[in-house]
Amino acid sequence: MKLDSKYFDRIRTRRKREQDAVPEAPTCQWDGCDKPGAHRAPVGRNAEGQFFLFCFEHVKEYNKGYNYFSGLSDSEIARYQKEAITGHRPTWTVGVNKSAKDAPLQQTMRSGSAASFNRVKDPFGFVREGRASAQAQPAVRKLKTLEAKAFDTMGLTAGATAAEIKSRYKELVKKHHPDANGGDRGSEERFRAVIQAYQLLKQAGFC
Repeated sequence: MKLDSKYFDRIRTRRKREQDAVPEAPTCQWDGCDKPGAHRAPVGRNAEGQFFLFCFEHVKEYNKGYNYFSGLSDSEIARYQKEAITGHRPTWTVGVNKSAKDAPLQQTMRSGSAASFNRVKDPFGFVREGRASAQAQPAVRKLKTLEAKAFDTMGLTAGATAAEIKSRYKELVKKHHPDANGGDRGSEERFRAVIQAYQLLKQAGFC
């Protein structure tokens, strides 16, 4: 660019404007202090997001005595801490909507075929009796191979009670004891098999 160009006179350096100057810090809000208040301190409970401005010495003094729970009882503090776990948001039981839970039909309505039991009229009690008998019947235990063989050895069915198993065991032991059979080899083997069968059923919890 030529020095005598008509554009040369328009070039100017940027002047420092007043808004470019660093703003001064506000005065410390501690009573009687006129130092710059460059340090923030929380106002307190129920005033989240609000801060005091103190100088360095007074912000340290303020923080020493600061207590967020000042004025609350122990029970109120415990409740606040418990609610803080969920961010102070309302909670409900897992899978349950509070408005639906409070509804009068919530206790009777069910999904699927189970809903019919609550809606069907049963003046003679057939449905109730059927459900009661189904609940009263104990679940049949599935036998293992050795357990089934033990019941067979003792001549009992899988539904035999503990008292029946013990009574049958005493009967067979007395019958096949070597002393009662003159040392008969076959009776001795039968005697040993009965003892083993009884011990197996006892360890399995049948008696």
